[in-house]
Formats: sequence, structure tokens, C-alpha cells
Amino acid sequence: MGESAVNLRPEGTGRVVTFTPNPSIDRTVVLDAPLARGEVQRTVSVTEQAAGKGVNVAKVVAESGVTAEAVLPFGDKAYLEMLDADLPGRMTVAAAEVSHRPRTNTAITEPDGTTTKINESGPTLSDDDLASARDALVRAAEGADWVALSGSLPPGAPVDWYAQLVSALKPLGVKIAVDTSDAALDAVLDALPEASFDLIKPNSDELAQLTGGDAAAFEAAASTGDVTDIVAAAARLRDRGITNVLVTLGGSGAVLVNADGAWHAGAPKISVRSTVGAGDSSVAGFILADVAGRPPAECLTTAVRYGSAAASLPGTTLPTPADLPSADVSVTDLPLPN
Repeated sequence: MGESAVNLRPEGTGRVVTFTPNPSIDRTVVLDAPLARGEVQRTVSVTEQAAGKGVNVAKVVAESGVTAEAVLPFGDKAYLEMLDADLPGRMTVAAAEVSHRPRTNTAITEPDGTTTKINESGPTLSDDDLASARDALVRAAEGADWVALSGSLPPGAPVDWYAQLVSALKPLGVKIAVDTSDAALDAVLDALPEASFDLIKPNSDELAQLTGGDAAAFEAAASTGDVTDIVAAAARLRDRGITNVLVTLGGSGAVLVNADGAWHAGAPKISVRSTVGAGDSSVAGFILADVAGRPPAECLTTAVRYGSAAASLPGTTLPTPADLPSADVSVTDLPLPN
């Protein structure tokens, strides 16, 4: 399993497009002691990079040998120069012809890997800005294998913008992943089954939000290896029109439910250094395995390996195949609820 997850597909085949509706400059502050509120502390390091959840997915995909294009709803010279300086060889960027200053997101990372995030709202987009962004995305998506819609919505965007974008993309025949949260996540579910799509990646809190479950109970049970209620909740989302429901559970691994069955993958043992980008890396891992034609259980294990690799790296560092855990990931076939 470990070897196959590294060489997923020969370079030059497959194409993935991502969309980041609210791109950011990610500023990571690393401390040498636990965060002390109200006190003065020194930093070990401070780094900045052009980012955003869709940008992260595209970087991981491209570093793994599959062509990726990151679409942005607006351009900014400083942001694009910063992004270009750190661009993998198989990755390109397309920005709608609209100019805005992106937000700055600050992550404060403590020695044990605990990360506190402070995120700005981002620029307000007009109706014309939104239309330009949609058109840029649809143009880029033609002929792609997957499109990943990732992250929060910017001010000015309707809460159901993701559902609108899914409807605009579906005639192209691409597979679509949606990874968002809060009201935008609720709106995506409200648009089902008409705006059905192919992958969602809730964590335990988001699964509870979408299904009326108890996040704390999900996590407590998963820590003992019992994911029965998580599978049942994920199956309800699948039945509403989502092809693959990938529930990430941190140190308890992840669960995948689709029409073929349900699986639980344990997480490899790692030292957590920063959780920034772990979810995006999981999405990228799943997509990479699917583009390579791998079965669902291997898509799940590859998602877990990429997410775990990201969590083992400092700051906002994203994993390459060389960073993946060497240990195999154990997978258990699970019964689906009646």
C-alpha cells in the first residue's frame, strides 16, 4: 500500500482544477512555548506564503506528478508574485481579471502542534466579480478530471455560491469536490440532490452540523475504534446525493462511505507539528488516488497518508510523496446501516 500511494500515476496524465473563492496570504508564527494570552512572547520563526485551501490542494496534487491549475476569483500582483515563487512545476494559476487585495490569515503554532488561527474576512466581491470568477472557473475546468471547490466564501458572495458553481460545472462531466464549512456548507446540502457532487470531507464537527449528530460522541467513539454512528451519519449524506463522504477524524483516522460500501482507515503514528493544510492534503490524496483509478479503500488510505504527512510537517508546509508515512495504513471494511 505504501509504495503504490507514492507512485499513483505516471507523470503527464490526469488534470485537476481547484477554486479558492477567498485566497489568502498565510502568516505562520511559531512559538517556543505554549501561547500565553495577554503576555509578551518571542517567536521562533515567522513565514508568509500565498495560500488558500484550493491553492493548497493544487500544490499537493502537482507535487505528486498530476497537472493542477488553481483558479482565483481575483488577482493581486504581490500575491501572485509570492505564489509564483513557490509554484510546483506541474501547477499553473488562472485569476479572473479583477483586482483585489487578498486577506491575511495568521496561524500561531505552539511546540506541541496546537495551532490557533486568526482569519480575516477578505475583500467584498460585486456581482460582476462573481460572474467573472465563475466564467474563469468553467473555462479552466473543461477537460479536467476533478474540480475541487475549497474554503470559505468572500464577502459579497451568496451563501449558496458553491451550489451555483456545482450546477455550472456539472454539464462538463467533471468530478466535483466541495470542502467548506458553516453556512456555506449548509447551503451546499440544501441544494441536494439537484446540485449533487462527488466528494465531501467533513470533520466530526461538520458531520454533526450536517446530520444533527453529536461531535463529541463521534470523536469519543472513534477513539475506541467504534465508528458505527459516523458511518450511519455519512450514509445519510451519501443518500442525499454525494458520491463519496470522507469523514476525517484526526488521530482516529478517517471513514469513507459511498455506494460500494464503507471503510475505516486508522491513522499512522506521527508527531503532530502543525495541522495547517492537513484537510486540504487529505482531499488532494483522495483525488490523486481516484485519478489513478484506485478502488475506494485505496482512495481512503491515500487521503489519510497525505493528511497525516501534512500534520507531521511544520507550519504551512505541504507534503510531497517523499513525506508520506512509510508505515502501511490499516483499513477495515464496515457494514452499511440497514
